Amino acid sequence: MSEIKENCGLFGIFGHPDAAKLTYYGLFALQHRGQESAGIATTDGRHMLSHRALGLVNQVFDGECLASISNPLAIGHLRYSTTGSSLIVNTQPLVVDYVRGKLAVAHNGNLTNSRQLRRQYEASGSIFQSSMDSETIVHILAENSGREERENYKHCLRQLQGAYSLLFLTTKELIAARDPQGYRPLALGQITSGLFSTWVVASETCAFDLVGAKYVREIEPGEILFIDAEGPHSERFVEEPETSRQHCIFEHIYFSRPDSMVFGDNVHNVRHCIGEKLAESDNIKADLVMPVPDSGNSSAMGYAHASGLPFDMGFVRNHYIGRTFIEPEQERRDIGVRIKLNVVREVVEGKSVVVVDDSIVRGTTCRGRVNALKAAGAREVHMRVSCPPIQYPCYYGIDFPTKTELIAGKHSIEDIRHFIGATTLKYLEKDKMLSCVSREPGSYCTACFDGKYHVKIPEGQTKTVLER
Repeated sequence: MSEIKENCGLFGIFGHPDAAKLTYYGLFALQHRGQESAGIATTDGRHMLSHRALGLVNQVFDGECLASISNPLAIGHLRYSTTGSSLIVNTQPLVVDYVRGKLAVAHNGNLTNSRQLRRQYEASGSIFQSSMDSETIVHILAENSGREERENYKHCLRQLQGAYSLLFLTTKELIAARDPQGYRPLALGQITSGLFSTWVVASETCAFDLVGAKYVREIEPGEILFIDAEGPHSERFVEEPETSRQHCIFEHIYFSRPDSMVFGDNVHNVRHCIGEKLAESDNIKADLVMPVPDSGNSSAMGYAHASGLPFDMGFVRNHYIGRTFIEPEQERRDIGVRIKLNVVREVVEGKSVVVVDDSIVRGTTCRGRVNALKAAGAREVHMRVSCPPIQYPCYYGIDFPTKTELIAGKHSIEDIRHFIGATTLKYLEKDKMLSCVSREPGSYCTACFDGKYHVKIPEGQTKTVLER
């Protein structure tokens, strides 16, 4: 697993007697998207209840807690944060007293104009309780509360720039929206059981499988979906995206679970194709192919299939360590690397191995993996990476650091190979990577590889704003 931190996870449900419990299950399926905090807000049509805390889903909620917030409408959120911002005030869903009653908001993504918006509202006397850019959304809604309610939501969304998949919960409806470029995924599902039909919204379709929902469709870029007792009502807050769609390609490379449908493609199939493309022009004579689990599994299978080399698991991942093991000292970080993945000596000893990983960011984690393989007796370590070199920071919600901190931002591939200690190093070319997804190549954001940002980045902003 690479050094990338993950996106947030969203789940919402309208019209189910066990909405809080199903939201818990939905968040559990999305746990890979965020492990800093979890929260659920529910309503019975009059009152709104919520619970949120730092920790994993099963640490934040138990049966008693879920029973205390039981209602037929609910939204849930999983979050990760940067160092120093793991505070309860920054957990979601954000629940506020609004002119029209209680309102809960859950956000995945990053608003590139949140700093300017916050400065404007603070200058006019508004008070912010958190450092999340999501709170800016509430201030926009409050400022324009004199508008017709649904028009106010559309007006609010038109003020936002950057990446956002959003869930709103009022006492009468569930509202879902995606930014005009569609950076982050958001899907609609349905549970039909007996006398009731329940509508479900989630960041990934793997959450539908766990709660027994059928995938209906993606929520479209630039679409806002109002779900009430009459069912979903779709509107657009922009007529058509002003630029082409910009789906985050890292959803396929790293973030999403392989059993999810994302941007119209199954994630496992995309990664398997990526592995095949990696092997196409590779003539390495090795003894086996192995992944860096878990995001490298499908790509390593594809590489093995195309190359004819045996597939094996040379690393075993500890699934109980999570993302909460964050230590400042280098020694403790090194121990964290060893805790998360351990080498199976009997698989790699004396062997020439092809190792397939999703990406290389700073290079320190990859170097630790290579050193561990060599210490276990691997004769050669050939690193294969499922994407091009990451040379530019992300401003749309991925924790890619500044250009100077990205190893590919200042070093050649040969320099990187030498730094990580690999026998050989090969990245997948951008065109081959994009040939593995079904939509037009221009429909995907590749700014971290080529520096082409399709949504304007404010002048002077050199680091990703990751509070949400």
